[in-house]
Amino acid sequence: MSFEEQSLYPIKFKPRLKEMLWGGKALKTKYGKDVAEGKKIGESWEISGVDGDKSIVSNGFLKGNDLEEIVEIYMGDLVGDRVYEKFGTEFPLLVKIIDANDVLSVQVHPGDTLAAERHHAWGKTEMWVVLEAADDALIYTGFRNRISKEEYVQYLEEKKVNSVLNATRVKPGDVFFIPAGLVHAIGAGVILAEIQQTSDITYRIYDWDRKDANGKSRQLHIDLALDAIDFNMTDSMLIRKETVLNSTVELKTCDYFSTSLIKFDHPIIKDYSLTDSFVIFMCIESSAIIECFGKQENIKKGETVLIPASAESVTIIPIGTASLLEIYIPN
Repeated sequence: MSFEEQSLYPIKFKPRLKEMLWGGKALKTKYGKDVAEGKKIGESWEISGVDGDKSIVSNGFLKGNDLEEIVEIYMGDLVGDRVYEKFGTEFPLLVKIIDANDVLSVQVHPGDTLAAERHHAWGKTEMWVVLEAADDALIYTGFRNRISKEEYVQYLEEKKVNSVLNATRVKPGDVFFIPAGLVHAIGAGVILAEIQQTSDITYRIYDWDRKDANGKSRQLHIDLALDAIDFNMTDSMLIRKETVLNSTVELKTCDYFSTSLIKFDHPIIKDYSLTDSFVIFMCIESSAIIECFGKQENIKKGETVLIPASAESVTIIPIGTASLLEIYIPN
């Protein structure tokens, strides 16, 4: 029997774990990732279509195939007709869990136009959902006040650029929208889910004067960043929404993705007949059973599953009280 003749199902992938200078142990101890002893893992790439880092299926008859291969086979049935028409076999989202055991660099991402000109790639707009945060944890987003390019350069030369950024003390459930052009950094003590365009382009502006294990500073991209920064962005981009039990609460919808939170303690049937997009569920609390095409898949805290676009409805059954992030490409 060929792949095409077998019905699709909730698809899971093997996470791609990224060792980072600022990473910690939480992705192993709290989110069940298979981390080798002594490794400081900063990012778990849950679903990725990035070249060189394409996700590999870990369950079902598609096990061992990478994400691009299964998009090539199933096309619109997997990702949605309109999504396939626009992106082809390139999966349009990258979904991560990030453990910022130490502060990340201050950085910015280019938009689609600049990224296409410089890198022949998509730009990088993203969003964060804070899963855990230390009492004094901060997230830096945008400038406190409108600033000129010349003023910015002066602050950069004086190594004080962080002093002109919005610094928000964060708590679990906080959401930040990070459009291309917004200067930003994740502070120490934050674990978050990141949903972004498929792009690995980051311009590092300031790295808190730290050195790596060999005593070297990481590369900065000050000149590249200068044209990418939107100096008019003075909003912290913080979103705070009340959770409604057994309801879907939209967190953020933009041109690139729509993300909602589902907190539930009894089974819910989701109708996706008009969505024309794949759906990603990331479990961030407890566990649940995902059912579609007459097949079931368990998903526990820290796990992510891809629902093919051809699934017109999905039943999600909580174990206790569960929370899922629901992510798809909006019409």
